[in-house]
Amino acid sequence: MKGFPRYLCGFIAVLALALGGCATGPLTQSPAAEHHAAAPSKPLVPNRALADRILALDPDHISDADIRNVLVKAPTPRIILLYGGIYPVKPIMQSFGYFLVRMGYPEARIRDPGDHDWSYSPYDDAEKLAGLIAWDYERTGVRPMMIGHSQGGMQAVKVLHELAGHFDDKVRVYDPIRGTFEDRTTIVDPLTHQERPVVGVSVSYASAVGAGGATFLMPNQWSMVGKLQSIPNTAVDFTGFTVGIDLLGGDSHYHHNGTAKVRNVALPLTYNHVLVPLVGPLAEEPVVRDWINAYTPGDTRGASSLPGDAPQHVLWAADVWYSIKKHWCLEAQRLVRAESAGVREESASQ
Repeated sequence: MKGFPRYLCGFIAVLALALGGCATGPLTQSPAAEHHAAAPSKPLVPNRALADRILALDPDHISDADIRNVLVKAPTPRIILLYGGIYPVKPIMQSFGYFLVRMGYPEARIRDPGDHDWSYSPYDDAEKLAGLIAWDYERTGVRPMMIGHSQGGMQAVKVLHELAGHFDDKVRVYDPIRGTFEDRTTIVDPLTHQERPVVGVSVSYASAVGAGGATFLMPNQWSMVGKLQSIPNTAVDFTGFTVGIDLLGGDSHYHHNGTAKVRNVALPLTYNHVLVPLVGPLAEEPVVRDWINAYTPGDTRGASSLPGDAPQHVLWAADVWYSIKKHWCLEAQRLVRAESAGVREESASQ
């Protein structure tokens, strides 16, 4: 699997700016992953030995070895990638998918379970994505994550508002295998085994980079006026990234409207709005990979000495990867603890 060709970066940037919101033909995709049937209705809980190793992890300091030896064997949250508003920038978000897989994230938990695509369009129905999140959580017991770029970032926040019931007080479950909405607006929570509405289901982590600005000109995003910067409780953790002087993405400053933990990160002025997620090759450069794995939020190490064009991408890639690792671990630990509590309650009742 190869990253998006570097020599096309300039072409894509110019084409993206020139085409604006115009429609384009589909791009050639990587070969689809093997089709997987729907997951079992009851989440697969690790055996005792693996469960103990999961609980022993420090979510704030996950190493390459922790991923290889523990997390890849653990319950893994689905990651929903949302690309910017036009087809020529779609491969750029796909490059981020390549990066995640090279860093150790299971490819099947990134690709769409229905058509196996790497990312979702911001023109998709936000209710569909909200319903997919509920569908996946019901089957796995680990809450998904969302990462959006440009208009895709605004779409990620729109999905959070859908889950919060800010557009409709009922949201239907969406089955991505069949490609249809189900005739229900509730799920059975896999941790409590109680029925609950889709409204109120949350993601463990969400982020947006370069959202806002010219994105508000798109009719499909007009409903986000007054909502973009307000993050509802349907995200446990949210990070908003702004890109230097960004005429396309604006300068959004996010805040919570309840319990969500919200961070705002300003990327360096050297970052390019269109090309931020073009990070596929970073994981293959040992020095850069080590820099990324050592990163924690607030890291004061400079990136200017890193090879190639890594300094124009690495801060965003490292920060998002840090949060993904953290919530991958936390979600697995949450499921293990819930299962252990359920077993104890069952034993006490016998």
